Amino acid sequence: MVRTPLTPEERERGERLGLLLREARRGRSMVEVAASAGLSAETLRKIETGRAPTPAFFTIAALARTLGLSMDEIAATCSLAPV
Repeated sequence: MVRTPLTPEERERGERLGLLLREARRGRSMVEVAASAGLSAETLRKIETGRAPTPAFFTIAALARTLGLSMDEIAATCSLAPV
């Protein structure tokens, strides 16, 4: 299966998500957060670095719960609309 290339906007949204997650970890290790969310540390690393800019909904929901973020906050931060 070949993935279609990401648009610049999708890459930017992935970078925003990664930044939000890194900031929300507040010094907690990537391994600790990933384990609490039921993910591998490599999956979290890919999301935080933008290499996986379009993670599944339930992945984001698990991270939001673990990090104390609301889905509305994540949506607003990652929105492509001008702020």
